[in-house]
Amino acid sequence: MSAAAASSMISVAATNPLKTLSLSSRSPAAISLLPFPSRTLNAPRRRLILVSCTAADGSSKPTILVAEKLGDAGVKLLEGFANVDCSYNMTPEELNTKISLCDALIVRSGTKVGREVFESSRGRLKVVGRAGVGIDNVDLSAATEFGCLVVNAPTANTIAAAEHGIALLASMARNVAQSDASVKAGEWKRNKYVGVSLVGKTLAVMGFGKVGTEVARRAKGLGMRVIAHDPYAPADRAHAIGVELVSFDEALATADFISLHMPLTPSTNKILNDETFAKMKKGVRIVNVARGGVIDEDALVRALDAGIVAQAALDVFTKEPPAKDSPLVQHERVTVTPHLGASTMEAQEGVAIEIAEAVVGALNGELAATAVNAPMVSAEVLTELKPYVILAEKLGRLAVQLVAGGSGVKNVKVSYTSARATDDLDTRLLRAMITKGIIEPISDVYVNLVNADFTAKQRGLRLSEERVLLDGSPENPLETITVQLGNVESKFASSLSESGEVKVEGRVKDGIPHLTKVGSFEVDVTLEGSIILCRQVDQPGMIGTVGSILGESNVNVNFMSVGRIAPRKQAIMAIGVDDQPSKETLKKIGEIPAVEEFVFLKL
Repeated sequence: MSAAAASSMISVAATNPLKTLSLSSRSPAAISLLPFPSRTLNAPRRRLILVSCTAADGSSKPTILVAEKLGDAGVKLLEGFANVDCSYNMTPEELNTKISLCDALIVRSGTKVGREVFESSRGRLKVVGRAGVGIDNVDLSAATEFGCLVVNAPTANTIAAAEHGIALLASMARNVAQSDASVKAGEWKRNKYVGVSLVGKTLAVMGFGKVGTEVARRAKGLGMRVIAHDPYAPADRAHAIGVELVSFDEALATADFISLHMPLTPSTNKILNDETFAKMKKGVRIVNVARGGVIDEDALVRALDAGIVAQAALDVFTKEPPAKDSPLVQHERVTVTPHLGASTMEAQEGVAIEIAEAVVGALNGELAATAVNAPMVSAEVLTELKPYVILAEKLGRLAVQLVAGGSGVKNVKVSYTSARATDDLDTRLLRAMITKGIIEPISDVYVNLVNADFTAKQRGLRLSEERVLLDGSPENPLETITVQLGNVESKFASSLSESGEVKVEGRVKDGIPHLTKVGSFEVDVTLEGSIILCRQVDQPGMIGTVGSILGESNVNVNFMSVGRIAPRKQAIMAIGVDDQPSKETLKKIGEIPAVEEFVFLKL
């Protein structure tokens, strides 16, 4: 078997080493007899805990605050899991007051979730759910810093938004809103409201994501030529539906109609302005069902008055609702709707269910495929990696508990062996959970997928990754994961590698994480419950002697493995136990003459 290694350094190094987080104040210097404190030590077995919540009164149900109207089906789903507080139209002050009593918050686009919300939660808020796609009303940086997962509902309203975009496109082209108002006012001005045809016209879709793609499909059905601009869209996906990807300037200069479907970010804020309007074909028509802030509204009024823009149809605005006397809203050649993109009965129920499932799943500790401030990993990859994610966290937790009191953890090296190519192995999720396993047992910080890299950087933890390519079938994503802690002393000398690092290695067997190596010793024990590691003289009767001591103390053994250098030489016994042995029981094991050292490790 040949191997080739590729390594990369994670940029989480900082100047604040972990010396203040040593183990000496948490456990005896020689032998670890007590579990390291952690908020997830008693988690259900073989389940990844990203966030875990218990109500302030000690009850098992978390509290979910719904700050904007949510469909009944979503509310019912939430009520089956949590205490649900539906409080609408709150002021920012009211939200900040209430949030400290809540584990999750669900909003739509009208509630601003800024840094002050996370600060006011005092660490209790674990999940923010955005019922919709856009998340520009949520401070993602603050959410990440405070360890709060942000999830959205990106799929349920896709078709509704696309349909509304097409509806505005057609009604604008044929002056439907203006002629309707005219007839209702007693007028009959057929010549005034002559429209334009869509067939043969060029539509530029600005933002070729889910909604933009569906708009393009429908516009093609109307006989339009469709081009698109999106720096991140794959060309093959566009070509598959007959759409040509072009540059931003080419889209502006070519389009007869422009449909906006981009998120509001610093780079897209007021992306349509005086300068960009000047690049457009005279008489262009613009539809916006994305975010109001992508258009400079004052510049749009000037472009309408100058005849550069013939018409506009807007569902979103920079400030919602817009002022009653807004020149843009009152402009005769502008069609407006009150943010109705997702407002179909089907979409409202779909969004409510999608966000409720995402929030409940996150509070339950499940992997969230719609997380927007965590490593973006597809649902398929999440499912495949799940047992390896559990393995990664437990290896980190084991490694740090092997560090002797007084040693600061600063350097971590993670090695992955796999038959898959580097591009086919996404390790971001694994890296985050190794960080979680290392930091939580030696600090009072709660670490999850969202804030793992941030927390590591704040504590001066430098983590490097190495990928070793193996020959063979790439059926499994990984063969082994190895975690090494450098420049530390170990309370269990046998856990040190030949180069002096604390080293543990594991693999997944039949979907269950196993510890397969400690230092230079081969072992094989399931990572369930807790583990006792013993270095001993390899002689008959040792398994029976240790097993009898545990049995007499009513400690159930779930797995036992012995790895040795050679017969009658040194050996490592790894014992998986369901219960925590008492100090007296551990002392008896340590007093066995053939036992040279041992350690109890809590998973």
